[in-house]
Amino acid sequence: MRTSNLRPTTCALCERTLLMGERSTRFTPDGNGLVDVCPLCQETALEQGWIREGSPSVPTMRPERRRRRLSLAAIFEPRRPVPHRPAPQAPVVEAPHRRLSRTEAAVAEAAELFNASPCRRTVAGIAKSLGAPEASIVQLSGVNKEVVVTIAWEISWYQYRVSLDSIQPVRLAERGLEPDELDSSFTRWNAHIDAEGRLIPT
Repeated sequence: MRTSNLRPTTCALCERTLLMGERSTRFTPDGNGLVDVCPLCQETALEQGWIREGSPSVPTMRPERRRRRLSLAAIFEPRRPVPHRPAPQAPVVEAPHRRLSRTEAAVAEAAELFNASPCRRTVAGIAKSLGAPEASIVQLSGVNKEVVVTIAWEISWYQYRVSLDSIQPVRLAERGLEPDELDSSFTRWNAHIDAEGRLIPT
């Protein structure tokens, strides 16, 4: 029995060994030698300026545009000014302005304070392990302007108190393991957490 001495063909770009029956194309990267390139890398070889075997070694140049002959009249006559036409502008459509209610303004301010606190980074780190959580922002009734931010996963939940008029406005109030422990008023999910841990009202 005779053993074949054929060496496997390797692509010069992706270094992949070609399969049986897969044909390579030979290119020259620098004009000195030929290398094999697999069918998947042929466009890449052409983009890098490699020359396919059998192609002309000098790339074809685009024909230059014919220069317009200048007459004496064109040289000495003053150029006519080209009238300036202003670019058409799209009509500005102003969105109807709606004033936020007190509750909506408190929710927006609480989200802004939460996103500026270190709690955002904590939530982002947990989300990398547990996935995207549910979130809610609820304003408490009473004299003190406090907002409760609840962030819950299937196996864990965190609840933050946001005091709008405090020097340290965001603090961790409670945490637990089962979201069923939460009061139903805090599980009306009206916000979400993005990939950076930012709290965004919906």
